Amino acid sequence: MPNDTGFRRLADGARCEVTIHFDGQPVQAREGDSVAAALLAAGHAVTRTTPGGAAPRGPYCMMGVCFDCLVEIDGVPNMQACMTRVRDGMRVRPMLGARGLDDG
Repeated sequence: MPNDTGFRRLADGARCEVTIHFDGQPVQAREGDSVAAALLAAGHAVTRTTPGGAAPRGPYCMMGVCFDCLVEIDGVPNMQACMTRVRDGMRVRPMLGARGLDDG
C-alpha cells in the first residue's frame, strides 16, 4: 500500500520485524515501534471515528495527550496506539463511533 501519510521511517536494519494485524490485514512493524508508528508507516492514517458524525481520526500528537489514536488491541477497547508497543501477532481494530456498554 502506498504511504501517503507523510510519515517516513528512518533506515534501521538492527531491529527485528514483527507482524501485527490491523482490521484483519497484516502489517509489518519493527520491534520497539508503537502501534501508531507501525500503522502510519504502513499507510494507515485513520484509527478511529468520532461518536458524533463519524469523522476520521488518527495519530496526531504521538505522545499520549490527544487520544486521537484510540484503537482496540487484542479485544481491549480504547487503547492509545501511540503509547503501546507492537508485539508479534497483535490484533488491532479501529474504534468506530461511541464505545458500547459492554466494551469494558
